[in-house]
Amino acid sequence: MIIRHPYLEEVETVRALFDDEVRAGRMLPRSADDMGAHLADWLVAEDDGQVIGCVSLVYYKAQLAEVRSLAVHPAYRGRGIASQLVRAAMELARERGTRQVLALTRAARLFEQLGFQRDAVTHFPEKVWHDCAPCPFVDACDEITLVLDLAACPEALWLPTA
Repeated sequence: MIIRHPYLEEVETVRALFDDEVRAGRMLPRSADDMGAHLADWLVAEDDGQVIGCVSLVYYKAQLAEVRSLAVHPAYRGRGIASQLVRAAMELARERGTRQVLALTRAARLFEQLGFQRDAVTHFPEKVWHDCAPCPFVDACDEITLVLDLAACPEALWLPTA
Protein backbone atom coordinates (compact mmCIF):
# COMPACT_ATOMS: atom_id res chain seq x y z
CA MET A 1 0.00 0.00 0.00
CA ILE A 2 1.18 3.51 -0.75
CA ILE A 3 -0.10 6.89 0.42
CA ARG A 4 0.06 9.70 -2.12
CA HIS A 5 -1.78 12.76 -3.40
CA PRO A 6 -4.72 11.91 -5.66
CA TYR A 7 -4.82 12.67 -9.37
CA LEU A 8 -7.49 14.97 -10.73
CA GLU A 9 -9.14 12.09 -12.58
CA GLU A 10 -9.57 10.26 -9.24
CA VAL A 11 -11.75 12.93 -7.59
CA GLU A 12 -15.00 11.01 -8.15
CA THR A 13 -13.39 7.78 -6.94
CA VAL A 14 -12.32 9.54 -3.74
CA ARG A 15 -15.74 11.11 -3.23
CA ALA A 16 -17.31 7.66 -3.62
CA LEU A 17 -15.29 6.43 -0.62
CA PHE A 18 -17.32 8.59 1.75
CA ASP A 19 -20.60 8.78 -0.20
CA ASP A 20 -22.40 6.36 2.14
CA GLU A 21 -21.28 8.40 5.16
CA VAL A 22 -22.59 11.60 3.54
CA ARG A 23 -25.95 9.97 2.74
CA ALA A 24 -26.24 8.73 6.33
CA GLY A 25 -25.53 12.22 7.68
CA ARG A 26 -22.27 11.20 9.34
CA MET A 27 -20.00 13.23 7.07
CA LEU A 28 -20.38 16.50 5.21
CA PRO A 29 -20.17 16.37 1.43
CA ARG A 30 -17.17 17.70 -0.47
CA SER A 31 -17.65 19.12 -3.93
CA ALA A 32 -15.63 17.82 -6.85
CA ASP A 33 -14.64 21.39 -7.72
CA ASP A 34 -13.33 22.09 -4.22
CA MET A 35 -11.46 18.78 -4.11
CA GLY A 36 -9.91 19.40 -7.51
CA ALA A 37 -8.79 22.87 -6.46
CA HIS A 38 -7.13 21.50 -3.31
CA LEU A 39 -5.64 18.16 -4.42
CA ALA A 40 -2.36 19.02 -2.66
CA ASP A 41 -4.29 18.92 0.64
CA TRP A 42 -5.69 15.43 0.00
CA LEU A 43 -4.02 12.06 0.43
CA VAL A 44 -5.19 8.67 -0.75
CA ALA A 45 -4.22 5.13 0.16
CA GLU A 46 -3.66 2.97 -2.90
CA ASP A 47 -3.44 -0.80 -2.89
CA ASP A 48 -2.71 -2.72 -6.06
CA GLY A 49 -3.75 0.24 -8.22
CA GLN A 50 -7.04 0.84 -6.38
CA VAL A 51 -7.82 3.89 -4.21
CA ILE A 52 -8.97 2.39 -0.90
CA GLY A 53 -8.85 5.34 1.51
CA CYS A 54 -8.63 9.11 1.75
CA VAL A 55 -8.05 12.02 4.10
CA SER A 56 -7.72 15.77 3.69
CA LEU A 57 -6.27 18.76 5.47
CA VAL A 58 -8.18 22.03 5.65
CA TYR A 59 -6.29 25.11 6.76
CA TYR A 60 -7.97 27.78 8.87
CA LYS A 61 -4.77 29.74 9.37
CA ALA A 62 -1.09 29.00 8.85
CA GLN A 63 -0.73 27.33 12.23
CA LEU A 64 -4.04 25.40 12.33
CA ALA A 65 -5.23 22.61 10.03
CA GLU A 66 -8.06 20.13 10.37
CA VAL A 67 -7.86 16.47 9.44
CA ARG A 68 -11.14 15.58 7.78
CA SER A 69 -12.87 13.47 5.13
CA LEU A 70 -11.16 10.37 6.52
CA ALA A 71 -12.63 7.30 4.86
CA VAL A 72 -11.57 3.74 4.09
CA HIS A 73 -13.32 1.38 1.70
CA PRO A 74 -15.40 -1.11 3.77
CA ALA A 75 -13.48 -4.13 2.41
CA TYR A 76 -10.22 -2.69 3.79
CA ARG A 77 -11.32 -1.52 7.24
CA GLY A 78 -9.67 -2.91 10.35
CA ARG A 79 -6.19 -3.00 8.79
CA GLY A 80 -4.80 0.25 10.24
CA ILE A 81 -5.24 2.20 7.02
CA ALA A 82 -7.11 5.06 8.71
CA SER A 83 -4.25 5.46 11.22
CA GLN A 84 -1.70 5.48 8.41
CA LEU A 85 -3.68 8.12 6.54
CA VAL A 86 -3.95 10.33 9.63
CA ARG A 87 -0.23 9.93 10.33
CA ALA A 88 0.58 10.91 6.75
CA ALA A 89 -1.71 13.96 7.02
CA MET A 90 -0.01 14.97 10.28
CA GLU A 91 3.40 14.66 8.63
CA LEU A 92 2.22 16.78 5.69
CA ALA A 93 0.95 19.43 8.11
CA ARG A 94 4.25 19.38 10.00
CA GLU A 95 6.25 19.74 6.77
CA ARG A 96 4.17 22.81 5.96
CA GLY A 97 4.95 24.40 9.31
CA THR A 98 1.54 23.83 10.87
CA ARG A 99 1.60 23.80 14.67
CA GLN A 100 -1.82 22.39 15.57
CA VAL A 101 -3.96 19.74 13.92
CA LEU A 102 -7.64 19.57 14.75
CA ALA A 103 -10.14 16.75 14.28
CA LEU A 104 -13.89 16.63 14.83
CA THR A 105 -14.89 12.99 14.86
CA ARG A 106 -16.95 10.18 16.32
CA ALA A 107 -13.83 7.98 16.16
CA ALA A 108 -12.05 9.70 19.05
CA ARG A 109 -10.11 6.59 20.06
CA LEU A 110 -8.24 6.48 16.74
CA PHE A 111 -7.06 10.06 17.17
CA GLU A 112 -6.29 9.69 20.88
CA GLN A 113 -4.02 6.74 20.08
CA LEU A 114 -2.07 9.12 17.85
CA GLY A 115 -1.60 11.69 20.61
CA PHE A 116 -4.61 13.94 20.08
CA GLN A 117 -6.20 15.44 23.20
CA ARG A 118 -9.87 16.28 23.72
CA ASP A 119 -10.76 19.94 23.56
CA ALA A 120 -13.77 22.19 22.96
CA VAL A 121 -14.67 23.28 19.44
CA THR A 122 -15.31 26.78 20.81
CA HIS A 123 -11.53 27.10 21.28
CA PHE A 124 -11.27 27.12 17.48
CA PRO A 125 -13.44 30.00 16.28
CA GLU A 126 -12.06 29.68 12.75
CA LYS A 127 -13.60 26.21 12.53
CA VAL A 128 -16.89 27.34 14.07
CA TRP A 129 -17.28 30.29 11.70
CA HIS A 130 -16.27 28.37 8.60
CA ASP A 131 -17.94 24.96 9.07
CA CYS A 132 -20.01 24.63 12.22
CA ALA A 133 -22.29 27.66 11.88
CA PRO A 134 -23.68 26.62 8.45
CA CYS A 135 -23.71 22.88 9.24
CA PRO A 136 -27.20 21.31 9.31
CA PHE A 137 -26.18 19.39 12.45
CA VAL A 138 -24.96 22.43 14.42
CA ASP A 139 -27.65 22.03 17.11
CA ALA A 140 -27.27 18.24 17.34
CA CYS A 141 -23.54 17.73 16.82
CA ASP A 142 -22.21 14.54 18.36
CA GLU A 143 -18.62 14.88 17.17
CA ILE A 144 -15.74 15.06 19.62
CA THR A 145 -13.16 17.80 19.18
CA LEU A 146 -9.54 16.71 19.43
CA VAL A 147 -6.34 18.64 18.88
CA LEU A 148 -2.68 17.81 18.56
CA ASP A 149 0.23 20.19 19.04
CA LEU A 150 2.73 18.78 16.56
CA ALA A 151 5.70 20.45 18.25
CA ALA A 152 4.85 19.04 21.68
CA CYS A 153 3.77 15.54 20.65
CA PRO A 154 6.31 12.71 20.74
CA GLU A 155 7.05 11.90 17.10
CA ALA A 156 6.79 8.17 17.76
CA LEU A 157 3.00 8.59 18.11
CA TRP A 158 2.38 10.15 14.76
CA LEU A 159 5.23 9.61 12.34
CA PRO A 160 4.12 7.43 9.43
CA THR A 161 5.01 3.80 9.90
CA ALA A 162 7.19 2.09 7.34
